[in-house]
Amino acid sequence: MKIIRGKRAGFCMGVALALKKLDEAISKYSSKKIYTLGPIIHNPQVVNKYAQDGVVPIEDISIIKSEDVVVIRAHGIPRELHKKIEEKGSIIIDATCPKVKKAQKLIEKYSLDKVLLLYGEKDHPEVKALLSHAQNKGMVFSSLDELKKMDIDPHKNYFLASQTTQQRQEFMEIVKLLKNKFGKDFPILNTICDATRLRQQEAIEIAKKSDVVIVIGGYNSGNTRRLAQVVRATGTECYHIQSPDEIFPDMIKGKKTIGITAGASTPEFIIKQVEKRLQNLK
Repeated sequence: MKIIRGKRAGFCMGVALALKKLDEAISKYSSKKIYTLGPIIHNPQVVNKYAQDGVVPIEDISIIKSEDVVVIRAHGIPRELHKKIEEKGSIIIDATCPKVKKAQKLIEKYSLDKVLLLYGEKDHPEVKALLSHAQNKGMVFSSLDELKKMDIDPHKNYFLASQTTQQRQEFMEIVKLLKNKFGKDFPILNTICDATRLRQQEAIEIAKKSDVVIVIGGYNSGNTRRLAQVVRATGTECYHIQSPDEIFPDMIKGKKTIGITAGASTPEFIIKQVEKRLQNLK
């Protein structure tokens, strides 16, 4: 049995930077309560590890006091929520991914005179944060089919942006549809980050060479789910797992080549555990 591991599997720059900022906060403010608004990243093992260090993920900011430390998660938070925390006088450490930050600023700029069409998951924290920069003029859709069914006013000016971890291939199909509808000058913000695009391309290449592909990462991780989607679209058998104990012999029985990739929030130690588990099941 041969194992092909993606070279791009594991932490992206934004995730690594967010965790570095959280580590620095733990070291610097060891005597204070440290909160993250929601999980710092979408990986349960990482979140549990930081919980042991006293970091508490919260959704309700009412418990935050002025002497507390609040770390903004990698996905960002809505502007209104950020303002409320500032008003409390708490210590704020912004660990928002730089790619997400850039998307927020671009959306804010274009929303001054246009309406946002946002390709993303409506309930995802990044999408909620992006929408808050759209002057309350944003419409969210999760697929090309959903966009086709939307009631788009032909008398309004629109522009397109995307959640940073969406599928590049479907995004380009969406671009084609909107340019056909509104003309070649229709404004497109290419806010899908390069790490996502390259990781998806690599996953497709791995799938073409493999009998089955294991995609590792949190079930709440959008970019990990989309890795599994692009692999399945190739016709290759695919399993999205969160931990090595979810791998069973039947999943790889009779398979000569097994591909492995992982989401941007998946730590290296879990990927290695999965590799070891597969080798032990040979």
